[in-house]
Amino acid sequence: MRNTSRTARRAAEIRMIATEVAAHSGQAYIGQALGTADILACVFEIGLTRPGDRFVLSPGHYGLALYAANAHLYDRDELLTYGMDGSEFEQSPLEGLPGVEITGGSLGQGLSQAAGMAIGQRMKGIPGTIFCLLSDGEIQEGQVWEAMMTIGHHRLSNLCVIVDRNGIQVDGHTTEVLDLEPLADKFRAFGFDTVEVDGHDLTKLEAAVEAALSGAAGRATAIICDTVIGKGVPAFEAHPYPHYINAERAVWDEALRHLHAVAPEA
Repeated sequence: MRNTSRTARRAAEIRMIATEVAAHSGQAYIGQALGTADILACVFEIGLTRPGDRFVLSPGHYGLALYAANAHLYDRDELLTYGMDGSEFEQSPLEGLPGVEITGGSLGQGLSQAAGMAIGQRMKGIPGTIFCLLSDGEIQEGQVWEAMMTIGHHRLSNLCVIVDRNGIQVDGHTTEVLDLEPLADKFRAFGFDTVEVDGHDLTKLEAAVEAALSGAAGRATAIICDTVIGKGVPAFEAHPYPHYINAERAVWDEALRHLHAVAPEA
């Protein structure tokens, strides 16, 4: 059931937890966590309500976002060791931690695994939707297109692909490294019911997630989300190298003050 105010609070919480965790080491893939907070809030609030609903994080370096979304499952002191030597909370999460379905460190593999889960649950008659988050840069991997062909062939209506289209990858802008466009048309060509949305518009995101849950299209869904890397923290939105941010403690403290100031009231 849709509750946009609750989703907004969840998104704000994800941003604050991710930033608090990143502040302890002073460096992190914080831009991706902030940029996908609205997406994860929608999926976790209204998309994961049945035992068969599952979330697959394909780009492992987005792990901080997943940890923040699942923070209630973890010991907070342990979570604050993110990215440090010996920590369970590696920057690319490993399968086995609560809430972590796959080891997604090597880009491009998550969608294949999500397709396998969707096929398996269909064969077993398990109701539920498999949500798989892809980064736009990883779509340049050939394995993604093999998975898309498989998903289209099997008309996996119990699978929803969500693309974080922030336009940035480690080597620069995706348009310069290896252009993906027209991305929506490509998903449609592979048989996906495809919608493009503002990845920070909670109303539109919730509607897209609800449509995916219904399976009414009779085929897999793709939600292509236009996002701003570092969303919610002006200094990170404007950062010249936002793929991986290393900053002084004062920068992190200011980010936390800003996030608390703009957070919606409970």
